[in-house]
Amino acid sequence: MTRYVSSCFITLVVLFLWRVEDIADACRCLPQHPQQAFCNAEIVIRAKVVGKRAVSNAIKYDIEQIKMFKGCDQVIHAIFTYTTSCSVTLEINKEYLFTGKLKTGRMSITLCGYNPPWEDLSAAQKNSLTHRYQSGCDCKIIHCTSLPCPISTSDTCLWTYLGTDNGQNLACIKRQDGSCAWYKGIGLPKK
Repeated sequence: MTRYVSSCFITLVVLFLWRVEDIADACRCLPQHPQQAFCNAEIVIRAKVVGKRAVSNAIKYDIEQIKMFKGCDQVIHAIFTYTTSCSVTLEINKEYLFTGKLKTGRMSITLCGYNPPWEDLSAAQKNSLTHRYQSGCDCKIIHCTSLPCPISTSDTCLWTYLGTDNGQNLACIKRQDGSCAWYKGIGLPKK
C-alpha cells in the first residue's frame, strides 16, 4: 500500500510541475491605452477576417483590408499570430481593428496587442484613428495603477483604465504650449 501511495504522490508532483511550467510560459502583458497601441504599432488597419489556416509555427488569418490607418502603402491580405501562449484567436466574418508589426513582409499580432472587434470601438475611438491618435504620439501615456500618480513632465497624460472615460473616449494630445492633455472633441486642444 505504501508503494502505491508513493507512486501516486510522485505522479501528482510530476503533473503539477508540468502544469506550473505551462502557466509560467503564459502570456503576460500590461493593459495598453488604444492611443499607445496605435503609436507603437507599425501597421494599424481595419479588416474583416475571411479565412484561417495553420502554417508552420503560426496561424494565418486571411483578411479583406477595409482601411489603412497607419503603415505601408501595400494592401495587407493576411495576418499571422504565432502559436505561443500569446497567440490571438479571431472569428471568421468579423471585422477588427488590428495593430501590429511588419516582419519580413508579414503583419503579425499578439495577445498583448490591441486588436478589438470593430463593433466594440466607441465613435470617439474610431474618429481618433484618423484625427487624433497620430498627433499625440509625441506624448507619453503613463499607466497609473494606484493613486496618487505624480506627473513628472508636461508631455505626459495619466491613464487609469478602471472607472474612467479616457480609455474609450479620450486622446492624449500635445497642446500649443507643448504640454500634453486628455482631449475629447473636434480639433486640437488650446493652451
